[in-house]
Amino acid sequence: MSEILTLSPQDLFNQVRISCQIPATVERFLHREIVTRTAKEADIKIEPNELQEAADTWRLMNQLHSVDDTWSWLHRHHISLDEFEELISANILSSKLAQHLFAHQVEPYFLEFQQDYARVAMYEIVLDDVDIARELFYALSEEEISFFEAAYQYITDTELRRKGGYKGVIYRKDLKPKISAAVLAANPPQILKPIITAEGVHLIRVEEVIESKLDETLRQSILTDLFSNWLKQQVGKFEVEINCDSSKKHNQVSTSPCKTPV
Repeated sequence: MSEILTLSPQDLFNQVRISCQIPATVERFLHREIVTRTAKEADIKIEPNELQEAADTWRLMNQLHSVDDTWSWLHRHHISLDEFEELISANILSSKLAQHLFAHQVEPYFLEFQQDYARVAMYEIVLDDVDIARELFYALSEEEISFFEAAYQYITDTELRRKGGYKGVIYRKDLKPKISAAVLAANPPQILKPIITAEGVHLIRVEEVIESKLDETLRQSILTDLFSNWLKQQVGKFEVEINCDSSKKHNQVSTSPCKTPV
């Protein structure tokens, strides 16, 4: 028979504190508070059908395919049905507020930073030795060795080695400046001369450069970035004070408050 261990709210708070999770938890709380206040000021409301649709989508994402699955999840997370509705409502409000505040800014933002959203399909090997990188570059240029063979020989990361050094399709804005400039000036398919950064010496094969296009995926990504940056600015306006030591321990009581940066 399993041993029963009873935890108090203070036990849970102490665990959050000693796990250094208070700043992150406070930030999430502020995000929800800011969204709720701003949505109310903007008279943003949630319709019953929106709540139901979002709840259904959330259950599918969390693989809760039956009523019993849902109740088990709620029990495991100590969340009531009303609190579950609050969770879903908070997600809807965030989405609707983001649309309300920034939907009209997405296209101008994209046009201003369009080059940053060009993408590149590329392979990469990062070496520690410049001379080896140069030798390998000339061997690749003369087709004495394939990039896949070089990747298998010099890449230590198992998964990346199996993929022959393929990094996937990457936005220009996510590349280091020196690499970004060289990659987008390439004439694919092309192997670039070694590029030196703080991480090492990069040998890159540019497979394809994809011009930026404001599709729905990118539109949502920009909207999310704009909203996230706005939230960070709003959080910076708060100073949170928490009573960190309000419980009795070893017959001693400490009531000193602590401030947390957000």
